[in-house]
Amino acid sequence: MSTQEPLADRDGVSGPHDGVEAPARSAAVPVDPDATPEPAGPEPAGPEEAAPELAAPELAGPEPAGPEPADPDSAAPEAGRPRRGRGLLLPVVLSLLLLALVNTYAAQPFAIPSESMENTLRVGDRVVVNKLVYRFGGRVHRGDVVVFDGRGSFTRDDSSGPTGFGDALRGLGSYLGLATAGHDDYVKRVVGVGGDRVICCDSRHRITVNGVPLDESEYLFPGDTASSVPFDIEVPAGELWMMGDHRSASQDSRGHLGDPGGGFVPESKVIGRADWIVYPVGHWRHLVRPGVYGAVDAAAGRSGRDGEQG
Repeated sequence: MSTQEPLADRDGVSGPHDGVEAPARSAAVPVDPDATPEPAGPEPAGPEEAAPELAAPELAGPEPAGPEPADPDSAAPEAGRPRRGRGLLLPVVLSLLLLALVNTYAAQPFAIPSESMENTLRVGDRVVVNKLVYRFGGRVHRGDVVVFDGRGSFTRDDSSGPTGFGDALRGLGSYLGLATAGHDDYVKRVVGVGGDRVICCDSRHRITVNGVPLDESEYLFPGDTASSVPFDIEVPAGELWMMGDHRSASQDSRGHLGDPGGGFVPESKVIGRADWIVYPVGHWRHLVRPGVYGAVDAAAGRSGRDGEQG
């Protein structure tokens, strides 16, 4: 049964069902002028607007939702990322190991730091040094361009490694050929090997090796002479006499004549032979041994010199 008041009672008009005229509600309640009017509450909704009793549960708040089930499709990429990362890491590690093995035992790039070998090698050139050529019974030949460790001959023998993070990075860059070589690595041309007598100079201002004059115009820097420093030396067995092609700008064996080692470099200190210029592209070429040293080899073969390495 509805509990709503009939509309006639609210408007002061008698309803059609009782037949008795009821006083209007405004006349039945006197108004006190001093009284504070009470705020009117919301008017009750009409029958057509009243919500049914069954709708009352809708007033309650929604039940707390439990955790949503994980979507297997969305979780799959997250689970796959670590696997993909591990899959990429393995080829990188293997590549670095392979590069380290090649650099250590087969070939290593070097960056040229100075002008001492111009015009054969220029500042900034990258050369590939062949380390295998002298490993299996091969001997250093006169005329070879080699990279060697100058400690104990050209520099003080200091076997201490990198002293800081910056030195370690520079060493790594040098090892990979991305930075210039360290202060202890040199690149020069072999002019004399063990048992050779090297003299500067003859009457035509040429260097002689075992009495054979060298025509060095093929590789000597334009305008340079064979040497501005006179010398007459005999290379000890197992040692090498080194000179740069840019004689006026090269600190080589001549500059260490008064040192304890006499300017000679032990053959065991040779890292390898410079075979290729690989950068920049305009300088790309294969480095060959000058033919002038063939005459020295032939003369040494005829004389049967002891300690011949050429």
